[in-house]
Amino acid sequence: MQIGRPSITARGAAAFRAAHQELEGGRVFYDPLALRILAADADDPVLDAAFHPEREGVRLSVAARARFAEDAVAAAVARGVRQAVALGAGLDTFGCRNPYEAEGLRVFEVDHPATQEWKRDRLSAAEIPVPPSLTFAPVDFERQGLADGLTAAGFDPARPAFFLWLGVVPYLTHTAVLDTLGFVAALPDGSGVVFDYGEPPDALPPEQRAVHEARAAWAAEAGEPFLSFFTPEELADELRRLGFSTTEDIRYRDLTARYESGPRGAADHADLGAHLIHAWTGAQRVDPGLGPDRR
Repeated sequence: MQIGRPSITARGAAAFRAAHQELEGGRVFYDPLALRILAADADDPVLDAAFHPEREGVRLSVAARARFAEDAVAAAVARGVRQAVALGAGLDTFGCRNPYEAEGLRVFEVDHPATQEWKRDRLSAAEIPVPPSLTFAPVDFERQGLADGLTAAGFDPARPAFFLWLGVVPYLTHTAVLDTLGFVAALPDGSGVVFDYGEPPDALPPEQRAVHEARAAWAAEAGEPFLSFFTPEELADELRRLGFSTTEDIRYRDLTARYESGPRGAADHADLGAHLIHAWTGAQRVDPGLGPDRR
């Protein structure tokens, strides 16, 4: 991982979101800023790989993950939440697009200070304005805790908040994952989070395990080793213990089908035991899908 810029996995996710806009017309998830923020990376092989025709299934999965997460934000706003936090935001553009600014939603982006400085330079070069509703919360986790970093940026722990935490959990220790989830669960009722996780490799069929091991080796070589795995049952128990009252767990292989009627999508690449979780506190439920049309 290069200090001062998003990780290779964060850049890869951004590249797939951008490629989805151009090749599939953003039909699952529309992000008009995705290509602009990557304009300076035209020669990056990570970006080039995302545009290969055979990667359509991955593009649609990444797009569906973003759509699911932002639909969950819409549901949170509908139940009165007015703070959203993007943890490890990388090159995500939700804070710059904030469709709920008029309703008073504040967005906090949490990332390493040097990474945020790089991103802000990138936004400036792409002439993407930073709206008043977006606050950058630089946190060096070796020196500062999440709660302190957010509070210093103006986050109000006395009000509910919703957290977007995509593509991060597998690279953290169990302790770090559960501590962060505990922080979210301790906020006032109505708070919630969307995050993804992977099942232990030994729970996968042999052919998928081999693909997973190859991917894990690649990630480790890039300085981003996988550190955490959970079984669905284990994670559900932990979420209940922490105080989350409602959860939805959906496998990646089923995620794209939620937004795609045809056979394309996650079915054409290995599932690898990846899941997406939507968890929140309090009894009130508002179904996802209330946000602006993403197509």
